Amino acid sequence: MKKFLNEFKEFIDRGDVMSMAIGIIIGGAFTSIVNAVVEQFISPLIGIVCGGIDFNSLAIKVGDASFGVGVIINAIITFFATAFVLFLILKAYNEMKNKMAGLGAKEEAKEEPEPEPELSTEAQLLMEIRDMLKEQNK
Repeated sequence: MKKFLNEFKEFIDRGDVMSMAIGIIIGGAFTSIVNAVVEQFISPLIGIVCGGIDFNSLAIKVGDASFGVGVIINAIITFFATAFVLFLILKAYNEMKNKMAGLGAKEEAKEEPEPEPELSTEAQLLMEIRDMLKEQNK
């Protein structure tokens, strides 16, 4: 039992739990924004296009039972709107991350010049002969 508690403590101390908790809180706030946009802007626009239908009050009645189809339609629109916005955010993040990785690689390449390949003794002799001929022709 003590080992289990220690493992749990290590899990919490790693910071992954805090990052996840912050993500959930921000996600909840983001969801409320998307819900408001869908309910107050997108759904009325779709309602206008579809002939003035109010999705929130759209329901199918069977006997005394009423099935809120409009609420489900709003939830589906909210889901796709949230997924689309998160896709755009993640796409932008990945592009930025790739650019930053590319910049880091370029900076490393600039900092370290490529070492010159070692010359064979024949090549060294030829270079010396070339240099001597240049000096003689001056």
